[in-house]
Amino acid sequence: MHPMSQDFNQYGFPEGKRYNSFVGYFKRKYGERLQKIVLDAGFTCPNRDGTVGRGGCTYCDNAAFHPSYSTSGKSLIQQMDEGIGFHKVRYRTTEHYLAYFQSYSNTYAPLDHLKVLYEEALSHPQVVGIVIGTRPDCVDPQKLDYLAALADGRMLTDWHRSLADGEDRTAPIVIVEYGIESCYDSTLERINRGHDFETAQRAVRMTADRGIDVGAHFILGLPGETRQMMLDSCAMINALPLRSVKFHQLQIVKGTRMEQEYAEMPQDFVRFSLDEYLDFFADMLERIRPDLCIERFAGEVPPRFVNETPWGLIRNVELLRLLDLRLEERDTWQGRLFR
Repeated sequence: MHPMSQDFNQYGFPEGKRYNSFVGYFKRKYGERLQKIVLDAGFTCPNRDGTVGRGGCTYCDNAAFHPSYSTSGKSLIQQMDEGIGFHKVRYRTTEHYLAYFQSYSNTYAPLDHLKVLYEEALSHPQVVGIVIGTRPDCVDPQKLDYLAALADGRMLTDWHRSLADGEDRTAPIVIVEYGIESCYDSTLERINRGHDFETAQRAVRMTADRGIDVGAHFILGLPGETRQMMLDSCAMINALPLRSVKFHQLQIVKGTRMEQEYAEMPQDFVRFSLDEYLDFFADMLERIRPDLCIERFAGEVPPRFVNETPWGLIRNVELLRLLDLRLEERDTWQGRLFR
């Protein structure tokens, strides 16, 4: 084991880690852990209903990515109550939550409808903010202006919550999380994404310019992308005004068009063993700017949705432990190669 170097210590990463964890960011800023409650508010996607395309992205089966308590047949309040009960088993001391509008494109509706949904979620007494997962082509200035007003207290004038830091907050936390998936237009076209990288850049900047925290999601291992292309994308990610980022390894979900593509052209896919992925993601972290919060570096899909589980049934908490060990073994950290 290597001691932490002086270069590493200057970044002040949370909890003694060698990267800037999003959980640690929340604890520093608000004095406590904030847990997301996944919600299905009944949205669809312009890449499914014919506005942009049909059939959705080639890798997508949305049912594989949200928990059982999150179904559109239930009210938002019921989903949140059940979600809090679900997470209390693991995070017993958690008191406050973020309503996470995750399923499909959660700004893909008229603004008046969005206001009703977001404000219903914020009415829950244990909810202190919202996280809105959406596509870069599903926002406009009017929607972002509303979210900015929500985030700075101009919208819900009688709303307040007290967090562990002792501050009485009169405005909710608002985070917009964009599914960008790749920085390469050739990849975005191949996976039938329905937008280009310039659209993503524009949406992120429009959002950040209004003072709203912005997150982004990327998939590592999409068809046609080499390891070097993925490493090179770090520079493009660093250039975006993001607060946080999620990375997932590509998982081939049963019944998707990507399953068929992988069967026909496996040579076009970079596939990682767990050991290879830990080293590769350490390479990624070295190139990512140190102030960018890492919310997730790998994903879990229930085994029934995939034909193989090459990493076994390993849970996210164990993946995080292994990443910590690998960074320590290599005596490296987030941003070590960032210029």
